[in-house]
Amino acid sequence: MSKLIVIPVDNPSATIVSTTDATEIAEELASVGVQFEQWEASADLANDADADAVLAAFADDVERIMARGFATVDVVRLQGDPDDPGFLAKAAEARNKFLSEHTHDDDEVRFFVEGSGAFYLRIDGAVLTVICEAGDLLSVPAGTTHWFDMGTRPHFAAIRFFRIPEGWVGNFTGNDIATRFPTYDQLVASA
Repeated sequence: MSKLIVIPVDNPSATIVSTTDATEIAEELASVGVQFEQWEASADLANDADADAVLAAFADDVERIMARGFATVDVVRLQGDPDDPGFLAKAAEARNKFLSEHTHDDDEVRFFVEGSGAFYLRIDGAVLTVICEAGDLLSVPAGTTHWFDMGTRPHFAAIRFFRIPEGWVGNFTGNDIATRFPTYDQLVASA
């Protein structure tokens, strides 16, 4: 279930807002310039589906989003046997990269089409944690500090859209803020 949790930057154990209501999530995020929508994500992806297969399965959605002026699309997908040490090592490497706070020079739009993950946005003295699941579309404005946590046993696929080809490159802040906030695994376990 999609969820928004707003936590003060200076008190990671406090909660300002916690909601699973899609309308409330969209309104809270819109108040800080972030777009949240829920769409249908009903295509079943084969375990071995590569980026091309994911894009083909959601071709109508991709076309609709690309029409908003985006030039680049890619797929981030991590899923595998949670008992396979090779998969877990690959997942840990990817997770550590995304856990570092960063910005992008372009808006980052993610359409989640499988599984779930947590997007953390640091805006105006708060961390807005959005647990996204299949069907959620999140649009983060350029320059917004954020990080992403897919958990220690990831299972998610997201189609990402950028207006400029280099828009996906992260500008890392060097801030260790992510270490002070609940992880995706902790948030899901407490739900």
